[in-house]
This record gives sequence, structure tokens and C-alpha cells, in this order.
Amino acid sequence: MSPRFCAFRLACAVLLGAFTIAASARDRTMLGPPQVSAGTIAPGPVTRSAYLADLPRVWVWLPPGYTADSAERFPVLYMHDAENLFDRRHSNFDKEWQVDETITRLAARGDLRQWIVVGIESPQERYATLFPQKVWRHLPEPFRREVIAGDFGGTARPRVLMADAYLAFVVKELKPAIDAQYRTLPEARDTAVMGSSMGGLISLYAIAEYPEVFGQAAGLSTHLPMGGVEAPDMADRPAAVAAAFDAYLATTRLDPAVNRLYLDHGTGTLDAFYPPFFKAFDAMMARRGWALPHYESRSFFGTEHEENAWAQRLDIPLGFLDQADP
Repeated sequence: MSPRFCAFRLACAVLLGAFTIAASARDRTMLGPPQVSAGTIAPGPVTRSAYLADLPRVWVWLPPGYTADSAERFPVLYMHDAENLFDRRHSNFDKEWQVDETITRLAARGDLRQWIVVGIESPQERYATLFPQKVWRHLPEPFRREVIAGDFGGTARPRVLMADAYLAFVVKELKPAIDAQYRTLPEARDTAVMGSSMGGLISLYAIAEYPEVFGQAAGLSTHLPMGGVEAPDMADRPAAVAAAFDAYLATTRLDPAVNRLYLDHGTGTLDAFYPPFFKAFDAMMARRGWALPHYESRSFFGTEHEENAWAQRLDIPLGFLDQADP
């Protein structure tokens, strides 16, 4: 089996993942809450949604410094694919980001504030839910058809894009409930969003759609190809994706002088297809006025598209998110 075919198979699993996620979700209900090595974790406070028919499970991690006898308030990080964040038993891939360990370690040595983490588990239709919905309108027509068909797994199943509904749930239902129940710092400068792969894409889309809610965002191994990686027109797609984002960002209130965005990628497995897309995207963002310290795009040579790789470099985006302007 060729390396390129293996990467394509990996792309199918990562982008769609419906059968794996569905089976794992059933198993996770038998496990109880994720086990954490520090702090405490509890189910999210929202039990129904006006925007989503299938409500994803949410886990709220409170850092060690969040105690009942204190009035201290904490910044909040919203993260996607929560089943992979805290406890490898809940993970689809027997791996985890080690979010609780990393924040606790960095905070203990004074390199990071203690963040509350709100983890949202993967939706059943992960690709259709996390695909930046308004960016789709600016893609070339063949690309748009491919996205809607969702044919990476060979099913040609028609899809309805649901990113706008997903973000409405997060912003209009979940965040108000979190701010009401916990001692948060609710302003945008203390609210961030982060994810990997398609979770990186939806994090980028979240800050563009709601820059007054999310002051900063991070995407690890952000899936800038936005679809399969073996299409006949792959050579043209980096420019097409950058142009689509350029047209979309022109319609948003995302501000390179106020908001802050971190993106990265590796060079192994699925990430091996990413460098041309990041080159085109970074150039587009530079033309739009994005630069350090408000925009950082990094490449990690040899790292693969998987949770262990994201755990190993998690301290870098966390540090970036924690440096909001006064």
C-alpha cells in the first residue's frame, strides 16, 4: 500500500469518522466522566438546543486553582473533539491531548494562567458540522460539489453544512450557560477557541464569525485542504482555498489589530499535504495585515496528524492564546 494511499485513507477517517465516532460514543457513555490527573471535570450545563438536533456531550474542566473558597475568575478555552482531550479511554484512537496535565504544569511554573476548558465532543456528522459554511460559497463549483457530496469515504452521501448552527449553539447557548454557572472572565480577551484538523478549521471560522466573543483562536494541523487530498485539481487548490478565505474574511469583522490567531501543521501522514496550503494562506493573511504578535503560523518537521503530536506541542498554542493584549 503506497504512502499516498495510506494518507488518503487517513484523510477519510479523520474528516468523516462517522462510524468510529458513533461506536466510540456508545462506549463512552459506559465510562462516566473523563478521568483527569489534576483539577475537576463535570458535564456541561446545556441539556437541549434550539440549533442542534443531536446535542454533543460537553465536559467542563476546572483547573486546580478553581476552589469554592475563592472569588477568583478564570479565562475560558473552548475546545472541539473533547473525547480526545483528557482521558485516553474516551478517545477514538487511544490517545489524548493531555490538556489537564499541560495547563497544570505550565501554570505551576508561572508560564500560563489557569484556564477553564470547555470540551465539546465530536458531532456525528463531523465533517459537515465543522466545515466553514460561508467559506464554501467562495470555493470553485467542482470543489463545492465535492464538499456537499462528502465522497471521501465512497458513500456519496449528500450533506447539509451545519457549522453556523454548531457555532450558534456554542456562542448563544453554551457560553452564556458556562458564564452563568462558573466564575469566568467572559470578555473576548479572555475567551479562546482551539481544535485540530477539522477542529482547527472550525476554530478559525469561529473567531471570524464571532470576533467579539473569541478574542483568540488556535488550530493545530488545521485542515486547510478542506476536503480530500487526492483530487485531480490538487495543484490548484491551495490558491483556491486562500482566495475563498480572502473573499470570506472581507465580509467579517475579524481585526488583525485586535484578534489573535495561531495555526500550525506537521509534515508527516496527512499533514504532508499541508505545506502548499499554508504557504498560500499565510501569504493571503499577510496581505490582509496579519503579522506577529497577532498571527503566528508554524511548521513542525516530521510530526504527524495525531493526538500525541498535538499533545507534545500544546504548550506553544496555549502560550500564544494567553498573551492577549491588555
